[in-house]
Amino acid sequence: QVRLRESGGGLVQAGDSLRLTCIASGRAYGMGWFRQASGKEREFVASMNWAGTSPSYGDAIKDRFTISRTGAGTGAGNTLYLQMTQLKPEDTAVYYCAAATTNRAGTQSNEYRYWGQGTQVTVSS
Repeated sequence: QVRLRESGGGLVQAGDSLRLTCIASGRAYGMGWFRQASGKEREFVASMNWAGTSPSYGDAIKDRFTISRTGAGTGAGNTLYLQMTQLKPEDTAVYYCAAATTNRAGTQSNEYRYWGQGTQVTVSS
């Protein structure tokens, strides 16, 4: 069983930066961030495998967001981060942390078993 707790969301202005944090209790393998804007489908943001290598990014946020994690390759103490820069109003969404039961970190939400409650990010223009 893996529990995920996100934090770091908030209200910011366009062009600002935010860092989201996801603390995992239990053994988290591949981990990722997804987001869901009001009235839209859940969207892949970024992911990183258990080794802490091979990050993947969604096209909408590439070159603006950076994913990282601590505790890579270990059984505990996994914390996942999402550093967001040059935020845009279209980045407004609830951001979810997810953890898989395999070492890889895919881009599809159905590859992840565990989910956090989400943290709201609102970017004003």
